[in-house]
Amino acid sequence: MSSAKTTSRKTVNAAKKQKLQAALLAWFDRHRRVLPWRAPRGHRPDPYHVWLSEIMLQQTTVVTVGPYFEKFLKTWPRVEDLATATQDDVLAAWAGLGYYARARNLHKCAQAVTAAHGGVFPDTEEGLRALPGIGPYTAAAVASIAFDVPAVAVDGNVERVVSRFFAIEDPLPGSKPEIRAGAAALAKGVTRPGDFTQAFMELGATVCTPLNPKCGLCPWREDCRARRKGIAADLPRKSPKAAKPVRYGKVFWVFDTQGRFLIHKRAERGLYGGMYQLPTTDWIEDRKAAAGLPAPFGTQKSLAPLGESVRHSFTHFDLFLEIWTVKKGRSRVPAALREACWIYPENIGDYALPTLMKKAVRLCAA
Repeated sequence: MSSAKTTSRKTVNAAKKQKLQAALLAWFDRHRRVLPWRAPRGHRPDPYHVWLSEIMLQQTTVVTVGPYFEKFLKTWPRVEDLATATQDDVLAAWAGLGYYARARNLHKCAQAVTAAHGGVFPDTEEGLRALPGIGPYTAAAVASIAFDVPAVAVDGNVERVVSRFFAIEDPLPGSKPEIRAGAAALAKGVTRPGDFTQAFMELGATVCTPLNPKCGLCPWREDCRARRKGIAADLPRKSPKAAKPVRYGKVFWVFDTQGRFLIHKRAERGLYGGMYQLPTTDWIEDRKAAAGLPAPFGTQKSLAPLGESVRHSFTHFDLFLEIWTVKKGRSRVPAALREACWIYPENIGDYALPTLMKKAVRLCAA
């Protein structure tokens, strides 16, 4: 691609840019959604609310996040309250949102804001990026929305709007630098940075949607190059994804005579770090070898297949776990399992079990 072509795509002259900014802000003033974390018009956003929502919204929909956000605020109204919580409590409250490293970093960030900044979030991108779990996008979003800093936050919604506005046909992820440049060109010099950031995202979420974009409702429709070319619904293009590998293993429903079942805590690092789970074998890609994997505790004499399996899709692989049952005559916690304990099925909400394990529990306790 020539530099001339790249430049032409992301260039907006000053007069046109001001007109576009004014049109988007006017549209946002009329159509902005009421969201639990969004401050009413004319009120300054709470940085804690903005940060919490931005962490939760990564890879997760607004509809899913709403109840979790409200639960977190009810339990921990201030960042200082979240900082004093235990990691187990934070992970338990987060259970079901997925991508659990976010929850661990959320807790660490709350502690850092409280310890190093007196409970006050930094008001610059640089200051925010120095905190645990905050990358370039989140720093830009929080700085812009909470502090009205002229920062450009490019999420998936903004990527889609910019790809279509400039008719960027090169596929993602290779087109990301050009998209960021286009977003910066459209946002440069805007008078209400925080509202513009939210409006940009809102446009992609409600009008410039992935399927069947509502071009007739878009404040930028007359200048959208993809609409004029008739390819809006085809953008942004994405490079073909490689097939995800599949891993296999066993998960064990170990129960005692009192109707309790056994869970234990995973190591702090890695997938599901610090969360509770039913005992499992390793997860490996060789299906035949997985069938012979032993239980991670004591005797194998009482093992029996349940005849069910639990399936789950992660970002980088799919997982199939065959469920086996193990009845224990007495409530003895296997020493090989880290921080193991016996719990009743009705108390599952008190522990940070990921969705995968809750699926297994539902099958076993049915």
